[in-house]
Amino acid sequence: MLKFRQNFTKLENYIKKESIEALYNVMCKERDSKISGFFNLPYENKAIIDSKKYIKENTKILSNIENLIIIGIGGSSLGLKAIDSMLSHLPYRKNINLKFLEHTDPIKIEKSLKKVKLESSLFIVISKSGTTIETSSLMKYVLDRYNLLKNSKNKQHLCFITDKNSPLHNFGKYQNIQTLTINKNIGGRYSVLSTIGILPLMILGYDVQSLLLGAKKFSKRFFNFKEKHLLKKAIFLSNNRDKFNINILFSYSSVFKDFNAWYVQLWGESLGKLNSFGKKTGLTPIALIGSIDQHSFLQLIVQGVMDKTVTFLSLEQKSYINPKIPDLKLKFLDSCNFVNGKSFALLLQQQQISTMEAIQKEGIPTDHIEIKKLNEKCVGELVIYYELLTSCVGKILDINAYDQPGVELGKKILITKFNK
Repeated sequence: MLKFRQNFTKLENYIKKESIEALYNVMCKERDSKISGFFNLPYENKAIIDSKKYIKENTKILSNIENLIIIGIGGSSLGLKAIDSMLSHLPYRKNINLKFLEHTDPIKIEKSLKKVKLESSLFIVISKSGTTIETSSLMKYVLDRYNLLKNSKNKQHLCFITDKNSPLHNFGKYQNIQTLTINKNIGGRYSVLSTIGILPLMILGYDVQSLLLGAKKFSKRFFNFKEKHLLKKAIFLSNNRDKFNINILFSYSSVFKDFNAWYVQLWGESLGKLNSFGKKTGLTPIALIGSIDQHSFLQLIVQGVMDKTVTFLSLEQKSYINPKIPDLKLKFLDSCNFVNGKSFALLLQQQQISTMEAIQKEGIPTDHIEIKKLNEKCVGELVIYYELLTSCVGKILDINAYDQPGVELGKKILITKFNK
């Protein structure tokens, strides 16, 4: 379960009841319009059924793999990476190395594939089309390096996840490569609760049913008008975008590092758009890790330009009693003794609270999301919360939060560079 606390400068008095109800009604229509399939993912069984079928048909290969290599970029990798990072501490997570080929950096490619052998590896190519240049180029390299198209035995170590009837889907059928599909109206950055995330997570041993259940329960509460805080936050951020155009996610645990990266893509790529009047709009995401970034970016937040809001993301620390800071009193270091005998978890928690209070005293808008327990259900809730929040802000900004025309322009320019 997630706990939400907001301190957006007298938020309750600032936002009118009519505005909250209007946004709620707009979001209900958005869901019903089917413009984006992410709304339905927590309620569907397709990803579970397709993934179970694939695993059953490939039991022999999967029982021997040591490496699960994901070939994909952006929405095809960030969500999966985020969830695994948050849940990898769970005891039933299988001892499989999860690797990502998402970068065209030659040093990174060689490092990622070092000691990777075909017989103990499964390569999953994830792309809505298959024509993303990074993904297609990395796929070609892996096909060649491991001779994956040589015969049916080698092809068993390869799987595609893509849109139905996409170029990659057609290539998979032509080569008789196992291919799983998702609906076309599910954008990459909103796709982690589809087969794109569910299949790899199921292979790794996670309880994906609970992941979807967490998302489903939060989504149901939202569409039953029981999560008004999300609507209020979206209205505040949108209405104050000229004053507070930078949104910081300050996450207090290293397990959130990859979730931060997912948030940056979701927020930035969804909201940086031209509105219906052709005006450039958007909100800039920044992701920080506490307490590390207290020693870098915090100074700018507190005494820099007042153009930022800060969301704190943390874990309830009650269950983390070890390790503890030894009760050592060291000469000349007496000023540090106040934490002796206390757990590192308590120290981290108090650092987060102290930082939040310091920021609030400067009049900077903040809110706090606390995760009671880091499990599949809570992670599913966190994922759908941010997807719904992004969609809400997109509606108020009068933009399409599900496309990325600016990215597509860059792809077109890249092609001209190689065709000169």
